[in-house]
Amino acid sequence: MFRLMFHQPCIPQNTGNAIRLSAVTGSELHLVKPLGFDLSEPKLKRAGLDYHDLASVTVHENLEAAWEKLEPKRVFAFTAHADFSYAAIEYEPGDILLFGPEPTGLSAEVLADPHVTAKVRIPMVPGRRSLNITNAASVVLYEAWRQNGFTGGV
Repeated sequence: MFRLMFHQPCIPQNTGNAIRLSAVTGSELHLVKPLGFDLSEPKLKRAGLDYHDLASVTVHENLEAAWEKLEPKRVFAFTAHADFSYAAIEYEPGDILLFGPEPTGLSAEVLADPHVTAKVRIPMVPGRRSLNITNAASVVLYEAWRQNGFTGGV
């Protein structure tokens, strides 16, 4: 399945929603430290409802530790500063869909990481800064899953 990666997430409710998203799609969620909250925070638990035990969530100490463990073949880094649309990609199981922290997004250093296959954007009307991180992850993850026949879904 697909692997969502949130690099240094800051808002517990968004990560709770991502836990729920991971559970309902059968995807993996990878969180890269530092986190802007404690994983036992009530807001995170409330947003994730009762899906925490149904989700595959891994916390990595840093990006290098994540790369070492995951050995990624393809990593798509999502940023409002890219020209390449998420809809133009032919997604494959195992792809990593990398999203940056709220409100800053991925740093230039992360975007330049040699593991990043492509910098990708979700189209928006001009003058808008960004989409909520979990909303953005949902748009992309469902497109990737759709392209792959919703394998494992009902």
